[in-house]
Amino acid sequence: MKIHPQVFIGKVQTTSQCGQSAIHKREADGLLTLGLLGLEGDEQAEKRFHGGPDRALCQYPREHYSFWLNAYPELDELFSPSAFGENISTQNMTEENVFIGDIFAWGDARIQVTQPRSPCYKLNGLTGIENFAQVMQETGRCGWLYRIIKTGTVSTDTPIQLLSRNSDVSVKEAIMIAFHAPYDEELYQRLLSAAGLSASWSLTMQNRLDNHRIEEFSHRLFGRRG
Repeated sequence: MKIHPQVFIGKVQTTSQCGQSAIHKREADGLLTLGLLGLEGDEQAEKRFHGGPDRALCQYPREHYSFWLNAYPELDELFSPSAFGENISTQNMTEENVFIGDIFAWGDARIQVTQPRSPCYKLNGLTGIENFAQVMQETGRCGWLYRIIKTGTVSTDTPIQLLSRNSDVSVKEAIMIAFHAPYDEELYQRLLSAAGLSASWSLTMQNRLDNHRIEEFSHRLFGRRG
């Protein structure tokens, strides 16, 4: 797997659809510095839910935009990279063939898959569709996040290349376990065993085991409790 990416960065700004957000990003080219918290010049709002060492980069499959265009043709001007605020846009890397814990070389940096992206209610404002985040979650077209295990210099001219596969849990399966399946302790233990899983997803799975229930999604998906 050797894939050339499109790369996007953005600053936090006040938006009419999403409030304070860095979801609107611009395409970047040339050499870029990748640090432990992401690409130089890129920012995240609401850092409790976005960014940090385990969520330093977001990648979204470019081919998913065809699905969204077919589902919502009235939004044809919106659905192209990086509509969902992703840093990396690629073809031929999807939730099916990318796995939790995968380590990739990108330039002289090394990045590791930590979790699927968890869709949030700001996507509803972005699209004007009141349940868009829920639809993204239900379809499993979520993308995924990385931690940076070696900082370095990257660019759109240097491919992303798989170096090692460290678990047998695909991003697609992680989405199924977290968002689609009924309560299942064996599945939670399976996801917890995936090398490289983010701290926040590890805690969520452990909380399910401790509390014997699945947490509510409504606040994340709709911005409301209950």
